[in-house]
Formats: sequence, structure tokens, C-alpha cells
Amino acid sequence: MSILECGVPAPQFSLPSTLDRKISLSEYLGKNVVLAFYPADWSPICTDEFALFAEVLPAFERHEAQLIGISVDGPWSHSAMAKERKYTFPLLSDFEPKGEVSKLYNVYRYHEGTSERALFVIDKKGIIRWSYLGHVGVNPGVDGILEALEGIQEGEENCQQKTISK
Repeated sequence: MSILECGVPAPQFSLPSTLDRKISLSEYLGKNVVLAFYPADWSPICTDEFALFAEVLPAFERHEAQLIGISVDGPWSHSAMAKERKYTFPLLSDFEPKGEVSKLYNVYRYHEGTSERALFVIDKKGIIRWSYLGHVGVNPGVDGILEALEGIQEGEENCQQKTISK
């Protein structure tokens, strides 16, 4: 699988964050964005990954970056997980039509009906500056994200893409 390449404009989308609110990527133009696609709420690796994100959220905010999680789970599942885990960042539901945004970013797992474990750092102009596709059973950590955000802050316009073989 080849995820959406860095250096290109991030595809726009609007997805539910709750039953009565949608969030659009365009709302964050002028701010860096970290998109974190993940297979499923409540899975052990996903909850570890997002616990780490929650822990380093102040570092993301120092780089004027908004973290957004996306999976094909429904808004109720996202709301329950965010409430129990005390997440303050949005979790968006790519449920219906199933995986539509995951497909735009080339991170949909057709054989399982879930998203890959993939990360994208999008700059303030809406350009993908860093991307990562990893094994669904491995927490990718945050080092690559923070390095990409630091590069953006320093005015670098280079692009990095990392794919872990399956």
C-alpha cells in the first residue's frame, strides 16, 4: 500500500466528532494539523498510542498543531473512549460512507474494513509535510511528528515519508 504522498495538498473532509457536530479540515487552515488514522477505538495499541498523544499534547500545541484522530468507528464509540480516557482532542468518525476519508488518504484496509495506523503532519497552508504508515500492531510514538513540526516551525519545506513494511 502506498499512502498519500507528502508535498501534496491534504484532501479536504468533514466528519462527525459527535452525533450533532462535524469538523472540517478546512477549519484548521492557518494551523498545523496532525492527523492520526487508527484501526479501532478500545484496541490496546490504539489506546496506548492515544495516551501518548494526550501526554505530549502540550508539545503539539507549542507548535500550533491540532491533533485529530480518525477511525471508522462511530461517534458514540469515540465519545465514550474520549470521555473515559479524558482526551481533549477530536476523534472523528469515518463511519458512513465507511472509510471515505481513509480512502482519500490511501489508508483504508479493505480486507478488514478499518483504517491503517497512519500519521500525517499538515502545515498551515494545508500541505502534507510528513507521513507515516506503520504496522497496525505497533505504536509509532511521537518522535517523527515532533521532528516534522519543528521543521515546519523552522521554515523548512522539505517532505518526509516513512512506510514500515508489513
